[in-house]
Amino acid sequence: MDAEETSRFVRLRVELVLEVTDDDELTKAALRRIATDPELPDTERAHAEGAVTEDTAEALAYLVDPFDLVSEVPGVELAQASWSSEHTEYDADSPEWDLGEDDEDDDEPADDADGRNER
Repeated sequence: MDAEETSRFVRLRVELVLEVTDDDELTKAALRRIATDPELPDTERAHAEGAVTEDTAEALAYLVDPFDLVSEVPGVELAQASWSSEHTEYDADSPEWDLGEDDEDDDEPADDADGRNER
């Protein structure tokens, strides 16, 4: 593909597993963010406060903003973002949580961008 055929858009997939070590601090931080959000209508503010108070995953989702992740990256502009959070059972030793699960078998050479095998 030459430069004219290449899309200017890139999908960046990021998956994080976070351990909540202090539920109260997380909830308080989310409530502070909600209280100082000038664009949040009062009717939505009450709903958001209830959601983050009842569920730490909601509190985390309210505090993590994809724009913050890329706002300082030169030469890019965030076109669209979506994110969610949920409670999960996590076992660092389980193969289910291997971050390379989509990778090819380690014994096989990886394909480079041209589809050729790299050794």
